[in-house]
Amino acid sequence: MGELWDERDAGVLRLPSGRLVRGRGLRHPLDPTAPTPSYALYLLGRQPPPVPWESRWLRWPDFRLPVDRPGAREALIEVWERAVDERVEVACGGGRGRTGTALACLAVLDGVPAGEAVAYVRARYDRRAVETPWQKGYVRGFAGPVTG
Repeated sequence: MGELWDERDAGVLRLPSGRLVRGRGLRHPLDPTAPTPSYALYLLGRQPPPVPWESRWLRWPDFRLPVDRPGAREALIEVWERAVDERVEVACGGGRGRTGTALACLAVLDGVPAGEAVAYVRARYDRRAVETPWQKGYVRGFAGPVTG
């Protein structure tokens, strides 16, 4: 098992299962004393610059939804699975809309009812997470928990 996040650190969300995932806005510089992720999922309209840790880019324009919905689900399941024993980060430009939407989808995968996932993330991550009505709708329509 690898090192995990400290849930008291900025942007770290604890899911009901105990998994910890850090949400972050890439426009805000990373604190040089903060731990780095072992894996990151970047939600951006354009490919991000390279980072020294393993990462995946999901094309997701600002204020919109992921371009590849099946690919987004696959990427979010991977984040959810890796969060068991890795420091996993999900990030977009500002860290609220796309990141909040992805975190709410992770909450759904973790067993939070889809209709409650946005409120769950807003209460535990950022009160302004999930910025648009279509992002809220995406979360409500996101398939339930991973089984198996």
